[in-house]
Amino acid sequence: MRLQGKISEWNDARGFGFVQPNGGGERCFVHIRSFSARDRRPVLGDVITYDVQTDAQGRRNAGAVRFALDRDGSRRAARTAVRGAGPDRFPRTAIALVFLAGLIAVAMWQHWPMWVPGAYLGLSVVTFAWYWHDKSAAQNDRQRTPESRLQGLALLGGWPGALMAQAMLRHKNRKASFQRVFWVAVAINIAALGWLIHNGSIPG
Repeated sequence: MRLQGKISEWNDARGFGFVQPNGGGERCFVHIRSFSARDRRPVLGDVITYDVQTDAQGRRNAGAVRFALDRDGSRRAARTAVRGAGPDRFPRTAIALVFLAGLIAVAMWQHWPMWVPGAYLGLSVVTFAWYWHDKSAAQNDRQRTPESRLQGLALLGGWPGALMAQAMLRHKNRKASFQRVFWVAVAINIAALGWLIHNGSIPG
């Protein structure tokens, strides 16, 4: 029988705690690996649903754990349905490829040093790799890449690679707070490139 309860104890550093079933009853041990979704870490007070399992020593463990509520108190199923309604149709990959191709073409036409598009290409590869690493870490309960590092790489010029990673890996593409900072970083990078071009810092 599937139960609903609240996490009454949680040690995030060790990734385990206990859940107290609604209406009373014996609490169950719960481990981070038992959570079906790894999009966020559990915290004290989270409401979850779970199956009761018994280990070899007869201890009660929570299995097939799912969050019943989001952090804002809305039902998890409803929020998931809204966020997952259809694929991300924003043309992230197209934007990245058009920018990189255009930068290479203009560099050749204006006789810019090829390190300019080369730097964007190189940083894009590095940024894509960090997105892949963070996606893998999220799925396998390993240490995550700080968002500040991903945003910093985008600011330096790796944003085309970030766009392709968001589209191909479906990672960080629907987190509104991340996307707001990301697009500010893209705008700053493009403005800085434009300023360098306008002031002749990149020889033409």
